[in-house]
Amino acid sequence: MDDPKTLVSTDWLDAHLRDPDLRILDASWYLPAMARGPKAEFEEGHIPGARFFDIDEIADQRSELPHMFPPVEKFMSRMRAMGIGDGHQVVVYDGFGIFSAPRVWWTFRLMGKMDVAVLDGGLPKWRAEGRMIEDLPPFVRDRHMTVQRQAQLVKDVTQVAAASKLGDWEIIDARSEGRFRGEEPEPRPGLRPGHIPNSKNLPFGRLMNADGTMKAPEALKAEFIAAGVDLQKPAITSCGSGVSAAILNLALERIGHRDHALYDGSWAEWGMYGDLRVAKG
Repeated sequence: MDDPKTLVSTDWLDAHLRDPDLRILDASWYLPAMARGPKAEFEEGHIPGARFFDIDEIADQRSELPHMFPPVEKFMSRMRAMGIGDGHQVVVYDGFGIFSAPRVWWTFRLMGKMDVAVLDGGLPKWRAEGRMIEDLPPFVRDRHMTVQRQAQLVKDVTQVAAASKLGDWEIIDARSEGRFRGEEPEPRPGLRPGHIPNSKNLPFGRLMNADGTMKAPEALKAEFIAAGVDLQKPAITSCGSGVSAAILNLALERIGHRDHALYDGSWAEWGMYGDLRVAKG
């Protein structure tokens, strides 16, 4: 089931590790409660040739919201500085398994770059299999990158509010059941508990196997249906701050559901504004 545009196995990456046009990104990012330092972990050891993609820095830092997608010019500049450009096959992984890597996969697609895949099982699976790890900085050679932003892949708060009211899109929330129902506190201060009215809840963990890999397409489809998602409608994904929502986008792509977008502000935005309706239960 290896697909260089969505998800590849550790076997696939190991077999292509020396390909001249392969570029590997460590996109590890963690919630504060996880108490992990992604950059420090990267410097201690990473998949050979990997570059570190800083989700918080390669973002629109003019926004008060966390890690909103970066301006095109900033994305191009950062990628060129990492030696990533046109004609490269990109593989993204993270130190959790599959958590933050899909966010970077989605960012590349937003910029019109389709030759990008997430490493199934991420660094934990790579390490568990005894594969090569290094602590060396990568050799970087500048390459030109052409970007064409795909505006249909992202939604803002106004578009999500309209979708919530009209019901013409399925809004799917990747947060835990407790946070979705408003029974657990939000990890970010100042946010109201609950969920976007008329949204469906599919915690991203339900899309994973016990070993941290993503379930097969038929099993993924069953999870969406079990969550009450109408797969005949286009989908908008959401979560706490737009990171784990991208796991749902990756899963939708894996099952052949092409009409999907991500609400970049997610609950960090919706939960902050008192004039936006909130549902509970």
